[in-house]
Amino acid sequence: MTATKHAHWKILLAFAMIYVVWGSTYFFIHKALSGFEPFLLGAVRFTTAGLLLLGWCYYKGYRVFERSLIIRAGFTGLLLLFVDNGIIIWVEQFLPSGLVAIMSASAAIWFIVLDKPNWKANFGSLPIIAGLFMGFFGVVMLFGDQVANAMDTGQQQVNLWGMLLLIIGAIAWTAGSLYSKYFGKAEKAAGNSLVNTAWQMTAAGAVFALTAFARGEIGRFRFSEVPAPAWWSIGYLVLFGSLIAYSSYIWLLQVRSATQVSTHTYINPIVAVLLGVFFAGETVTSTQLTGLVVILLSVLLVNWEVYNLSALFSGKGKPRMFRGSARIRSKIRTGAPATAGETMENQLGD
Repeated sequence: MTATKHAHWKILLAFAMIYVVWGSTYFFIHKALSGFEPFLLGAVRFTTAGLLLLGWCYYKGYRVFERSLIIRAGFTGLLLLFVDNGIIIWVEQFLPSGLVAIMSASAAIWFIVLDKPNWKANFGSLPIIAGLFMGFFGVVMLFGDQVANAMDTGQQQVNLWGMLLLIIGAIAWTAGSLYSKYFGKAEKAAGNSLVNTAWQMTAAGAVFALTAFARGEIGRFRFSEVPAPAWWSIGYLVLFGSLIAYSSYIWLLQVRSATQVSTHTYINPIVAVLLGVFFAGETVTSTQLTGLVVILLSVLLVNWEVYNLSALFSGKGKPRMFRGSARIRSKIRTGAPATAGETMENQLGD
C-alpha cells in the first residue's frame, strides 16, 4: 500500500471512530452513571485515559513536558471535555441518551457560525445557507415535543435547563475545536498530536476530580457498590471513547477542515438513538424522528462539497477529501523542497 493510500485509509478509519464510537458513548455514559456520580465519572475516565497516553508518549520518547503545549492543550481540554462532556454527563442523569446526542448535533451549525476564517466560503454558499435554515427548522421540530412535555411535568424547569446547558456545551465544543485547529497547534514534533491529546484529557480529568471532591462525590463513592455494567462501561469510555476516538478527533482537526470533521455530530445521534431504543428501552416520537431527518439533510447541505460522490464513483475525478494541495504539488513539480508538514498535507489533501 502506497503512503498516499495509507493516509487516505487512516483518515477514513479516524472518521469511522468519531462517527460510530462517539455515537455509542452516550449509551455507555448512561450505563456508567449507575455506579459513578457525574463528575467522578469524568475524573476517572479522562484522568485514566490521559495518564495512560502520557505514559505511552514518554515511553516512545516524545517531548512531553513542553510548557506552551501544556497550557494550550489544557485550555482546549477544559472547553472540549470538562465543559461539553461534563454537561453531557450531568444531563444524562435526567434526559434520555438519544435526546442528548440529538441535541448535541447542533454543534454542526455552530461550526459554520463561529468558524470566522471560513465565513466568506460558508456564507457565500447557497447549500450552506439553506442548510442553516433547515437546521433551525429541524431543531424546532425536534424539541417541540420535549418542551411541551416539560411544561406538563414537575420536572419542567430541570428539563429546560438541561436543554439549555446542552446548547452551551455544543458552543464550548465548537470553540474548543476551532481553538485547537487555529491557535492550539504546537511545533511539528514527532507524536505532537498524541501529546496534545494526552494533556487535554489529563487537564480535564484533574478539574473533574477537583469538582467531584468539592461536591463530595469522592467521599460518597463505594467501590463495592459499583455494578459490573458500570465498570465495563467506564472501561469502554476510557479505551474506545477517549484513547481511540478522541485522539482521532484531535488528529483530524489538524489534517481536515473543521466543517468536515464536524460531520460526526449528525452521525452520532443515529448511533445513540439506535442503542437507546434497542438496549435501553428508550422511545422517540415521530416528530422527533422527522426533526432528526431534517437536521441530517441540513448538515448534508452544509457539507455538500465534501460529498462529491459522483466524482468518486464515476472515476472522472477525486473528491475534495482526497485532493492534495495545489501549492505543494507545484513545489514537487519544480523540485522545490517541501516541509514535513507540507508533505503530510499533500498526502492527506486540502
